[in-house]
Amino acid sequence: MQRIDHPLPWSPTGTSRHLSVLRYGSGPCKAYIQASLHADELPGMRVAVELRRRLLQLESAGRLTGVIELVPVANPIGLSQLFQAAVQGRFEFASGRNFNRDFVDLAAAVAAHVEGQLGSDGPSNVRVIRRAMAEALDALPAPASELEGMQRLLLRHACDADVVLDLHCDFEAAVHLYSAPQHWPALRPLAARLQAGAVLLAEDSGGSSFDEACAMPWQRLRQRFPEAEIPLACLATTVELGGMADTEAERAVASAEAILAFLAEQGLIAGDWPAAPEHCCEATPFAGAQYALAPHPGVVSFFKQPGERVERGEALFEVIDPLSEQHSIVRAETCGVLYARERMRFARPGLWLAKVAGATPIRQGRLLSD
Repeated sequence: MQRIDHPLPWSPTGTSRHLSVLRYGSGPCKAYIQASLHADELPGMRVAVELRRRLLQLESAGRLTGVIELVPVANPIGLSQLFQAAVQGRFEFASGRNFNRDFVDLAAAVAAHVEGQLGSDGPSNVRVIRRAMAEALDALPAPASELEGMQRLLLRHACDADVVLDLHCDFEAAVHLYSAPQHWPALRPLAARLQAGAVLLAEDSGGSSFDEACAMPWQRLRQRFPEAEIPLACLATTVELGGMADTEAERAVASAEAILAFLAEQGLIAGDWPAAPEHCCEATPFAGAQYALAPHPGVVSFFKQPGERVERGEALFEVIDPLSEQHSIVRAETCGVLYARERMRFARPGLWLAKVAGATPIRQGRLLSD
C-alpha cells in the first residue's frame, strides 16, 4: 500500500489541510473509490475503514490484479466545518457551494487537444484521452479557492480510472445508486450485492457532480467525434449507503464485501467470490423521482419507511401546524419506492421531505437538488 498525502493548494488562513489517497495493487486496470465528499455523510467513511483493512489483506495475498485507489476522507474542508458541535459537510462555509457540484468539464477541456489524434483503435484512443485529461487538469490556472483545489485533486486521481465509486448517503434512506443509463447493465450486479432499493438513471442530471464529471466526458467525446472509436471507458456511480445513521459495523462489513466482489467482477481482484444475487431492483429515470414538499410549516409524521413501495395517491406524510392546527397530508404522485426522507421533523417551505423513485418521468431540467 502506498499513501499519498496532497496538501490542499490554497488556504485563506495560512493553515494546511491534506487529502490522503491510499493506493493498492498494480496492473492495467484501475478503480477509484472515495468516501464522504459530503463530509457529514459518514457511512462511506465507515465502509472505507473496512475496505482499507480488506485491501491490505488482498494485496498481501497477491490477489489484486489492478490498481485500487481509496480516499477514506474525500473532504477535509467540510469535516473541519463545525457549527454548535455538528459537522456541516454539504456546503462550503466560505462560498455556500455544494462540495459535489461544478466539477471541471473534462470533455470541453480536452476536445481541441485530441482532435486529429483519434481513430478506429479504441484502447489507443482511451490512452490518448486519459493523457489529455491529466494534462488539461495540470495546466489549469491556479485554483481560486481551497474547494476548487480539492475538487481538482479528486478528479485528477479519478480521471484515469476504469471504475469510479463515490460513496455518499442520504438523510434517512434505502441504499440507492445514481448513474447514467449506459452504465446500468454493468452496475446491476453492484446494486444487487448492495441490496439497493432504487437506482436513478440520468445522462446529465445537472450540476456536474463528481460521478458525472468522471463518466460523461466519454459520452460527450463520442458525440463530438462520431468517426472515432471511443469506448465508455469510465464506469462511474454515486452509491448512497442508506441513511446518515447507518454506520453499524456489520452493515459496513457487508457493504465493503459487496464492493470488493463487484471489483473482482471488473477484473481488479483475483479469486473466487460469491455470485451476485439474481434479484435486483429495477432502475428508473431520475426524471421520474418525486421530491415531495410540505404545503405549509408544521410538525411532520411519516407514514412510510425508506425502501417501502408506494402507490400513486398513497399518503407519504402529514404536516400539522401546532398553532393554527392547519393539517395536510402529502401523497405520492407516482408509483414507486420511497427511497429517502428528511431526518428533520419540522417542515419548512421549499425543502423536500420525501423522495419516491417512479418509472414515469415527471420532472425536467436540472434534476439534482442543491
